[in-house]
Amino acid sequence: MRIFLITLLIAMAGMALGDQLEGQEAEVTAPIGRIRGKFMQSRLGRQFFAARGVRYGEAPIGEHRFKQAVPAKPWTTVFDATEEGPACPQPAAILPSEDCLRLNVYTPKLPSAQNSDAKKPVLVFFHAGGFYVGSAQSNLYGPEYLMDQDIVLVTVNYRLMSLGFISTGDAEAPGNLGLKDQVEALRWVKRNIESFGGDSGNVVIAGYSAGAWSVSLHLVSPMTKGLFHRAIAMSGSAIYQKPLGRHQKDLAERQARLLGCPTNTSRAIMACLKTKSMQEFVDSFEKMFDWRYNPVLLWNPVVEPKVPGVERYLTDEPVKLILQGKFHQVPLITGITKDEFGGNVVNWVETERKGNVSLFTELNDNWETLAPIIFQYERITPRSKEISRDFKSFYFRDQPVSLKTVDGVAQLYADGLIVFSVHRLAKLIAAVSTQPVYYYEFTYQGRYSHHVWSDTKKPYGVVHHDDLLYLFNVKRYFPYFNTNDPEYSMVRRLTSMWTSFAKCGNPIPRDVEGFENVTWDAFTPENKKYMNIGDNLTMATDLYAVRMNEWEKLFPLPSVDTPGTNVKH
Repeated sequence: MRIFLITLLIAMAGMALGDQLEGQEAEVTAPIGRIRGKFMQSRLGRQFFAARGVRYGEAPIGEHRFKQAVPAKPWTTVFDATEEGPACPQPAAILPSEDCLRLNVYTPKLPSAQNSDAKKPVLVFFHAGGFYVGSAQSNLYGPEYLMDQDIVLVTVNYRLMSLGFISTGDAEAPGNLGLKDQVEALRWVKRNIESFGGDSGNVVIAGYSAGAWSVSLHLVSPMTKGLFHRAIAMSGSAIYQKPLGRHQKDLAERQARLLGCPTNTSRAIMACLKTKSMQEFVDSFEKMFDWRYNPVLLWNPVVEPKVPGVERYLTDEPVKLILQGKFHQVPLITGITKDEFGGNVVNWVETERKGNVSLFTELNDNWETLAPIIFQYERITPRSKEISRDFKSFYFRDQPVSLKTVDGVAQLYADGLIVFSVHRLAKLIAAVSTQPVYYYEFTYQGRYSHHVWSDTKKPYGVVHHDDLLYLFNVKRYFPYFNTNDPEYSMVRRLTSMWTSFAKCGNPIPRDVEGFENVTWDAFTPENKKYMNIGDNLTMATDLYAVRMNEWEKLFPLPSVDTPGTNVKH
């Protein structure tokens, strides 16, 4: 295949990326070294350059396992980024490898002598997956839709499961390795992105679910200072109904027991786990959960101890840091989908309709034990039992979980896992930030969804991850949307809005068809305004006010002088 050698000084000077380039290769010279990528084609036929699986950190193996990422060393040969890179270890991964500290760069135009000053905003995206699954691979986060816009897109791998989030509360495993991987990726972007036509002074971080948790924590981490300038947290936030705590040693001990390791000390745990294979961690995954893959968020970020010579990603509880004004004040977009994790009840309902009542029976018989696990609040305390009883009264009117009350279960799932955390993030940041907060609810009901009824194949609603279908080509599970598909208008709308925010901090683009007379007012604790992103763009107020008031009552903000206590996860 023909190879074009491209550097910052020679080749492709002023050359448009024409149709003849699709599938052909090219080289970029960046500060870290030469990188060979490949041209691809966007949804509208635009040619763009893709460098996939680019190393940003050294392989975290051997003595580097369970350690903060080491920045990738400059290379002297050409780094081949023409094909898909690896995924971090997880169940059902494609190309799994511990050597997974990789990122993808997609750019609509490479710099040349003629356009070296025409830098484009950079959107860095952190994937979803509960901190235990997911990757930046293009079968999940294909760039074809966003590459119709004038933006440089970076998608990032980070370590997952115990390999990325084990924490013992001491020097052996301070925690947050996966988040520190993301920081290292941002540092790589700052050093190298201008070689791809990106503006290192205009970086937007974005993430979904666990990726949005990451974004909300990057806002308060001292390690991310100066690495980003705007933020988008989609369907997730670490500012939720319980403190993060300072360790998950109980989870580390569980992992150790499953792999036949001692649990008497942190040092013994970590020394033994270093000897285990990647596959052993993957094979133990299902047994790490407490009940039927719950809690959905099992591995948590933590407030780190002070360890000499080790950077602290998180120095205190995020709520406390925000209330004290110790966060990066940047424009923020955050919001939810209409039904979020409510779609989980599809399986419950269909199982019940087949005559298998075991799930509902188990829930009803063990409500005060299982509800805190599923909906993520403190466990095995008198207050926990009060909260569980309150939720049963509020969402089910004191009726048992059944087909008659399943809509209440769906709302509780949505609120407990996503809605309240995003509500609290928007409210807290807007109260103390000098920069705007744009709040939204995504209500567009497309033909496809992550939760559909097996008999009709119709969507349950607008559930968690559904809005990602209009930002990325999720070709592993869904069809490609062409310009004659009904989804085309939403793809165009959402990619335009996120790109406009990246360019200028305002999510409503000027002089773009479909946005005439549309204004997205910033959210404040007083006006409570949010954008309904549906068939039309309309402003509304007080999103799910009655439900959120109930959560605020049950989970009041802690005193900023009271450190978060450790809770069982």
